Amino acid sequence: MNLKTTFDGFTLKNPLMPASGPLVGDDEKLLFMQEAGCGAVVTKTISTKRPKIPKPCIYGSNQYVQNSELWSEYPLEKWETEFLASHQKVKDRPLIISVGYSKEDMETLIPRLDAFADAFEVSTHYVGTDLSIIGETVKTIRRLTKKPIYMKISPHIPDPEGFAKVIKEKGANGIVAINSLGPTIQINKERRAIEYGAQDGFAWTTGPVIKNLALAIVYKIKQAEPDLTVIGVGGVASAEDIIEFLLAGASAVQMLSTALIKGKQMYEKIIHDLEKALKHYGFESIEDVKATPLENKVSYEWELPKLKEDLCIECMLCEKVCPYFAIEFKDKITFNPDKCTSCGLCVSKCPTDAITMDKLGG
Repeated sequence: MNLKTTFDGFTLKNPLMPASGPLVGDDEKLLFMQEAGCGAVVTKTISTKRPKIPKPCIYGSNQYVQNSELWSEYPLEKWETEFLASHQKVKDRPLIISVGYSKEDMETLIPRLDAFADAFEVSTHYVGTDLSIIGETVKTIRRLTKKPIYMKISPHIPDPEGFAKVIKEKGANGIVAINSLGPTIQINKERRAIEYGAQDGFAWTTGPVIKNLALAIVYKIKQAEPDLTVIGVGGVASAEDIIEFLLAGASAVQMLSTALIKGKQMYEKIIHDLEKALKHYGFESIEDVKATPLENKVSYEWELPKLKEDLCIECMLCEKVCPYFAIEFKDKITFNPDKCTSCGLCVSKCPTDAITMDKLGG
């Protein structure tokens, strides 16, 4: 099974790479990601000023991470003379250096980091939503480097398609979609206090909870600008998630929060699981997934769900969740045609796939 993905002159052994954040904050961590088998390695975001980071700053639940850590706590000089110089001696796959944030920052960062980078990822998280400013930032970077440029879009950007158009016109190669969602807040009920936030109380949310938003923005961008490379990030937690992002239009994916929730071994596990997942869904390679168009067959025809009695365990979850009171148990699960609106919730919630609808592939 061929797990390679190609884009912008790169050939990655597999499409998984780390997302910029605490797990790629120095040369030891970059080497870990390489040894874990990631197709490419990404650094923590480097800027010209050192941030003031609250402690504690990372909160993890089963479905999300809240982070108020900001960008790299180390100065540019340390990255330049220690971390990147050290990693260059052992590097055997593409290194994407994440930088932020303003056009003025780029004037300093790009010339000093260009020799170490195979590509640049540029965070726009704190520069607002004015696309003309973002466009000028891209123009500045392109003047300073010939390396591929990937602009990282934040979910608060109101016009992803417009963002894509502007950065393409100014010389960027692609987009990393998406950055963390926020601002968000973590409240401790017992202490009546805000936790894990910055001075304003806010943090930023990542993890599985934002996956569907990330998928939608990847899809929007690729539909609007099919020639742009898209690297998907936001909620990747399994090999199956990688396939979803590739189907939405991504050429590769990044992951961070799942490693903070379940452990750093998840990089190696997901890469190991990828071949099996591809076979399960009938794909022959990563490039096969990327070349597969997504269907979007919308139906407005009413259809009564069907029950596969041999799969039903009579858990009654479908009855409990039905918003139209259309399901009840009469020797078996039954659907009331006078109340059912064909919403499909019961199909998605059934733990044994015992409920089907033809329009949903049942």
